[in-house]
Amino acid sequence: MSRREDLLTWYHSVRRDFPWRHTTDPYRILVSEIMLQQTQAARVVPFYERFVERYPDVDALADADLAEVLSLWKGLGYPSRARRLREAARVITSHGWPDSAAALESLPGVGPYTAAAVASFAFGEHIGVIDTNVRRVVSRWHGVPLSGRRLQQAVDEELAPPADQWNQAVMELGAMVCHPRRPRCADCPVAESCIDPGAYQPPPRQSPFNGSDRQKRGRVLAALVDGGPTDLATVATSTAIGSDRLARVVETLEEDGLVLVEGGRIRLAD
Repeated sequence: MSRREDLLTWYHSVRRDFPWRHTTDPYRILVSEIMLQQTQAARVVPFYERFVERYPDVDALADADLAEVLSLWKGLGYPSRARRLREAARVITSHGWPDSAAALESLPGVGPYTAAAVASFAFGEHIGVIDTNVRRVVSRWHGVPLSGRRLQQAVDEELAPPADQWNQAVMELGAMVCHPRRPRCADCPVAESCIDPGAYQPPPRQSPFNGSDRQKRGRVLAALVDGGPTDLATVATSTAIGSDRLARVVETLEEDGLVLVEGGRIRLAD
């Protein structure tokens, strides 16, 4: 069999059972893809299930209160994703669904990867979905570190119908077998056609979450979700964040459109 056939056969025998793999609803796929950004799939599942139960379609999310959206997002990280997701829902309810990857990139918070994923998994577009897993796998197949146009060309050459299944299969291979630092080559279904597992060098590990500004941002938002509008001094006390650092954290939250500060008081944005 060819590499494509070997890969798809392996995928259908081992693929993990995630709820977003049982739908072609563009709304639910968009929700899952936004949640999956920088977050492991298994961790996303309970957040996804609660979210789509509360907001079962794009109209429900478009009408949602931001505080409630953030409360459901709490613990998932990167809350600006939640705000942009609601903004995208509002654009869609007004103008309808873009049905191609290029058009989907016009939505708030939707970049090339997310646009391609929705286009492939919801609308059946024949397009490669390139994330870090795909970049790593395809680079090793070709024996050189690929990026940009060269990576896109390599993926396009490999892409086989049905494109959505091929995309899922390559990402699954990267997540389950072709790991960044210790690839399990003995378990790889296409190891014989892989030129060089050392062709890909993983990026530096992310800085620790504990003590980071990301953690402090989450604490500020949690305080506002739980307690509503308040003054900055109260936020500083309840979150145990020093005044200088709080000012920096609040400034980034304002820039992301998550909070509003007026006259020494702070509240969630509408």
